[in-house]
Amino acid sequence: MSREKEIYKVTLIGSAGNAALLTFKFIAGVMGNSSAMIADAVHSLSDFVTDLLVLVFVSISAKPQDQSHDYGHGKFETIASFLIGLALVAAATGIVVSGAAKLWAWWGGEQLEIPGWIALWAALLSILIKELLYQYTARRGRTLDSQVMVANAWHHRSDALSSIGAAIGIGGAILLGQRWAVLDPVASIVVGLMLVKVAYELLKASVGELTERSLPAETEQEIVEIIQSFGDVQEPHNLRTRRIGNRIAIEAHVRMDGQLPLSIVHERATTIERKLKERFGEKTHVTLHMEPVK
Repeated sequence: MSREKEIYKVTLIGSAGNAALLTFKFIAGVMGNSSAMIADAVHSLSDFVTDLLVLVFVSISAKPQDQSHDYGHGKFETIASFLIGLALVAAATGIVVSGAAKLWAWWGGEQLEIPGWIALWAALLSILIKELLYQYTARRGRTLDSQVMVANAWHHRSDALSSIGAAIGIGGAILLGQRWAVLDPVASIVVGLMLVKVAYELLKASVGELTERSLPAETEQEIVEIIQSFGDVQEPHNLRTRRIGNRIAIEAHVRMDGQLPLSIVHERATTIERKLKERFGEKTHVTLHMEPVK
């Protein structure tokens, strides 16, 4: 199965789970009078929307390079990750504002309703299903080296974590009685703040790639070591690296004996390129500028 089809399959499985969960959570939140569960349902809705984003952008990013995109379309996958982060921020903001409004009303003397048991059962079911979806999606995302799949996996994990917060708040309100009904909106606020942290990490990684941030120092050091592993190569310098979706680009200047025939220099450059692609993937973009030793 091709990489694109595998991503589609994993994402469709996740979206089916999200669709079922968000429907059940909304019903449970309304029937159980639980703001925490409704907040959790909004999170599942954002997961479902991001699944749709993945399906759209992965099909674009899988297109080969063409006249208008010499480096391929990999950045569209990064754009999808960025939009997922924005969707999380929007969901988190709505959740925190709604929870804060109920908390303020409680502080002003308004009596809050105790959530129903259906809301608690919905939270527990969500924890189980979303954690399973996280493990499955993250494992396949790492195998396929897909940033957007790993980002989407964290959407599943953040939903599981938010459901844990919701379960604690709902369960506490049910088991401890009317005085502790405030735990439900408190839990929804905690859920929202957890989503903010996850969104920050996703946006940070996506913005870094979109602004051409270099690869980590340890990766660049490994690239230099691969180049230097050839005895007739000297002084690799002016190394430039960046990520393009699920692939990377490497540019470097390399010095060799200026008396060598052009054919030998070209052969060495080809060998270095092949070695780098063996390590970082066949679709790695490698550009080597060969210079004579001064």
